[in-house]
Amino acid sequence: MKPPPRTEILLFRWHKLLGLARQSRPSWHRDRIREELRERKAATTFCSKLSEASDVLFSLSRARYEGNPVRRLPPFVATRNGGAYLYMVAKYTSRWTFYRTAAWLCNCPNYYSVREVVNPAKDEKLDEVASRHDLPTNFREVAGKLKAVWPLLP
Repeated sequence: MKPPPRTEILLFRWHKLLGLARQSRPSWHRDRIREELRERKAATTFCSKLSEASDVLFSLSRARYEGNPVRRLPPFVATRNGGAYLYMVAKYTSRWTFYRTAAWLCNCPNYYSVREVVNPAKDEKLDEVASRHDLPTNFREVAGKLKAVWPLLP
């Protein structure tokens, strides 16, 4: 059996660091990948194409990490998809850190257990995260203030 490429090994370590809740149904991953591919196809600007390509890569790498290899990850080629890989890591790591920081600012004693990467641009997403982690009622307000200064990528 051929060993996994270096890119996949590094991404698996990164996913382990993020520690997101596992999605046990393979159909969940397939649905996400299909949705991200549709959004990537519909993207028109350079920035939106880069962002959507990073979402596709994230969905693929997460599926593989969770043992649901629905498709292969494209090999890292700096001149072809290096920007999308780098954007993905920056985008999702920033979101992950954002949620932990917001929980910490709310004096949540278990802030380190908050492991989320959903886009915090919408208040409904903040409410979902707060509900999932039983965060204080001021979480939305604190996160809203934090969004004003946090370098979130679209």
